[in-house]
Amino acid sequence: MQKSSKRIGEILVEKGFITEAQLHDVLVEQSFKKTFLGELLIGKGWVSKRHFLESLSEQFNIPLLNLKEQAVDMELSQKFSSSLLLDQKCFPLFRNEDTLTVAIANPLNAVAISKIEEEAQPYRVSLVLVDDDDLKELLEKYRQYVSQNIQRLLRKDKKI
Repeated sequence: MQKSSKRIGEILVEKGFITEAQLHDVLVEQSFKKTFLGELLIGKGWVSKRHFLESLSEQFNIPLLNLKEQAVDMELSQKFSSSLLLDQKCFPLFRNEDTLTVAIANPLNAVAISKIEEEAQPYRVSLVLVDDDDLKELLEKYRQYVSQNIQRLLRKDKKI
């Protein structure tokens, strides 16, 4: 992942999503609140979540993917620790030849990226940026999938 030399605020201003004055105001507020710039901008209604994600995608040179339109291979998730997926908020979507495509909502989460690369061996990891709410929804489906598998194993165990 090759990060752009531009900051997210610069990209948002260049694209016309926010003004210089809005950027200045929110940077001042951010210095006091210690929160992500995107959260502040979206919370104020100054930028849409979609426009922010497009800009973040450009900054980190990571494709933006709409999870709601993406088929997900739940069986692929079994190859990864639940703690990685749930705690680090990332999810393997699909695999082809030597590449594993993984959804993340925070490209600054170096721990998640490092761990997913480690657990994905021998596959090369290709990251895609997704909406955090869509990722939370997918992780909830994953919890249900794991729960159903455990229940199925317990039923099978009782029959033996």
